[in-house]
Amino acid sequence: MYCRFSTVSLLTLALLISMSGCQSHANATAEVETSGRASAGKSAASTAETGEQASGSSSRNENSNDKVDFSEWVADFKRDARAKGINDVTLNAAFDPIQLQPRIIELDRSQPEFSRQVWDYLDSAVSDARIAQGNTQLNEHRRAIEAASERYGVPGNILVAIWGIESNYGSNFGSFSTIDALATLGYDGRRPDFARSELMAALRILQRGDIDRDHMRGSWAGAMGHTQFIPSSFEAYAQDGDNDGRRDIWGSIPDVMASTANYLAKAGWRKNQPWGLEVRLPKGFDYAQTELANRQSSQDWAAQGVTAASGSALPPLENAAVIAPAGAQGPAFLVGHNFRVIMRYNASTSYALAVGLLAKRIAGEAGIQGDWPRGEKALSRTQVEELQAHLNARGMEVGKPDGILGPNSRKGIREYQRHLGKTPDGFATLKLLQRLRSEE
Repeated sequence: MYCRFSTVSLLTLALLISMSGCQSHANATAEVETSGRASAGKSAASTAETGEQASGSSSRNENSNDKVDFSEWVADFKRDARAKGINDVTLNAAFDPIQLQPRIIELDRSQPEFSRQVWDYLDSAVSDARIAQGNTQLNEHRRAIEAASERYGVPGNILVAIWGIESNYGSNFGSFSTIDALATLGYDGRRPDFARSELMAALRILQRGDIDRDHMRGSWAGAMGHTQFIPSSFEAYAQDGDNDGRRDIWGSIPDVMASTANYLAKAGWRKNQPWGLEVRLPKGFDYAQTELANRQSSQDWAAQGVTAASGSALPPLENAAVIAPAGAQGPAFLVGHNFRVIMRYNASTSYALAVGLLAKRIAGEAGIQGDWPRGEKALSRTQVEELQAHLNARGMEVGKPDGILGPNSRKGIREYQRHLGKTPDGFATLKLLQRLRSEE
């Protein structure tokens, strides 16, 4: 039986990132919430709300329907699939009802102009309703969750948190036919080779008998099931948790939990090690250190005056980083190896924070203690591009303006903040942009 579990709150998936390299996820949103994707090589998950949008040209795929119509494309793909071992029974089941999906083409080409601040995203992703529903699901499916946790060494609350953020506990994992979606994207998407490869993997899944075409459903970008695996990740990591001979991430919670835990385990999850924690930074802290690539032991961070917000000792973590998503105006976090493992699921720091914080709340721990600068409005993509152009004009070399606030942009912002005599925390604000404009 293929079932979905109702939840109190709605998660709207937006998988722009999964098509830019992330995995399950689906690494995107109508009220833009990050959706993960267990995509091998899925890197970007993340999300249009926090300024970590997927990049990619929105121009038409030149090898698409300018040259052939969809039926010709399908015929060509079927010949290729047959040559690679897909039998006619599978091909007929997959392609007899095939339909081009214009809405998917629109979604693939759209570039979100507006984003949400990290605190707005976390308010939604780690809402009271989602915490309560997470505890309900944990209790209802405790046997399956504990079995997966024990076998793979990944805490059950982490598995439930990923489930909650990826599909709101199965209430919204997408209603697009995966075959239709990937065929549409292979024919006229921004990344046709990626879509063709995933479509071939989807056919192998059908041929193996894990699922049938009608129930193989998910996001417009091809991410499937409760925890949003793209087909290649399904092939690599999906598990038969209930021992019925099929790997069913649409209808079997034991399979969902085992598959998600296996993905994280294979990504390098370290048992009995926390993903991280909220910390306090000392006065005069150098915010140039708040980049994921800047790592040292928690002992070394403690020597700089970094302390746990809870007042307890910092846990022993090697290669840990300090991140401050809102710069000096907001909370800071010390994050370790397992935080980066979560980012293998969806390569967004905001997504990984959401998973970690939701897992803590489901486990009964306190939420964030620090205050966010809620008066700061998020910059639009166009505004970020303008800010980047201004910084470049002042010789701060942030790279080609792309509307995405990455490490180079933050470095340039810090340089400009030092010039102004402000705390160089790299946090982009409207006031900072207005100051740059005034100097033109």
